[in-house]
Amino acid sequence: MFGTGAAGVLRPRIAGETTGSDGGVESLRSSSVWSVPSSIRSPRDDNHNTVKHVRQPSTEGNLKVSFKVECPEEVMCCTYNENGTLLAVGLVEGTIQVYAAESGTALYSLIDDEISQVYLPCTSLNFKPHTDEDKSINLLLATYASGMVKLWHVSSGQCLHTIHEPRQTLTASFQRGGELFVTAGSDEKIFAYDTATKKRLRECQPSMSRHVMDGHRCRVFSVKFHPAQSNEFISGGWDDTIQFWDVREEHAIRKIFGPHICGDSLDIDQYHNHIVTGSWRKDNNLQIWDYDSGHNIKTVLPDITNSLLYCAQWLGRDRIAVGGCDANMVRVLDRGTLQTTGRLVDLPRGVYCLDNNKASTVPKFVIGTCKSLFFFWKWRRRKHRSLLDLYHKSNMEFFNISFITPLDIFLPSFLEKA
Repeated sequence: MFGTGAAGVLRPRIAGETTGSDGGVESLRSSSVWSVPSSIRSPRDDNHNTVKHVRQPSTEGNLKVSFKVECPEEVMCCTYNENGTLLAVGLVEGTIQVYAAESGTALYSLIDDEISQVYLPCTSLNFKPHTDEDKSINLLLATYASGMVKLWHVSSGQCLHTIHEPRQTLTASFQRGGELFVTAGSDEKIFAYDTATKKRLRECQPSMSRHVMDGHRCRVFSVKFHPAQSNEFISGGWDDTIQFWDVREEHAIRKIFGPHICGDSLDIDQYHNHIVTGSWRKDNNLQIWDYDSGHNIKTVLPDITNSLLYCAQWLGRDRIAVGGCDANMVRVLDRGTLQTTGRLVDLPRGVYCLDNNKASTVPKFVIGTCKSLFFFWKWRRRKHRSLLDLYHKSNMEFFNISFITPLDIFLPSFLEKA
């Protein structure tokens, strides 16, 4: 739950959170700013004599939780380093916690005076690709809802450089070799920077004419450089388009209409040159596209329960992982059959982020929800069946729809002019 600060900024309240449901979910498209649900009630507010059973998170199918880590604050974003030994986690009040990936041991906490003063979320994390010329390893790029972009040296806890952008900065991505990075946020512009000098090289943006859709017209939640074509990247946000860019050009070179991106739910498959998109909606929310042609290869059919997706990612060669809210769950799909092979369900809040270590065809991965990290290392060995075959329930007990907390409620409203 959240209250309003002196400048009209939504801030976490001191009181504990509830797991009750709101009285209804307003369509994301009906407002330029996501707001906190107007009525959130605790179960005890409804009937003092009624005991409400709260389900515990559980796995289904061949998915197995290796261990769970509790974080000091709400988890907003996460990323593995290149060799998969570290996991960086961005929290709602701006701190970055860095954990040992194998054990979940907390190693470093990254915060400075600027972050402490603004008390706004860390919105994305990216480790810089390491090159032979680098004097240091594990350099971490972080973006913040305050508009700050910081480059951290993880092991020393030192902030090496800070960029101040005139917007909420929501996402970033490094070029394959790490020479450039791009950022995007609460406006239609994508900024390209030189990593070495931190100088802004270009603003990638739409044309002035509203008759040409060669860029975004609303906030951007995800950007991804192509893993092989170093000058190309894609982006997605609230305007229901995926834009294709050449970092050397001002305007987008082509586009896809359809996906409604509200989190880190864009990913490019390095093996087959396919794009996976996860949309914050119930219909057509998980789709696969051909990168070269932009054609829709497949719109994945909904599962037993369906989610509004915040995150989507290729999981090795053979799987896709997605997470979202309403219902709060993680879903892993087989790439060949596009059927669900495993789920983590009955989570108390939505899944805002996930990442995998990209170490093998069956990589380890982690998801962030509420103040928790769930690590998945092993797959149960069993004959492949979809969850539709595994479950034949005659009631609706497994549909646990907890109240929705849209990712953007943590962001200040005074900058939003979408």
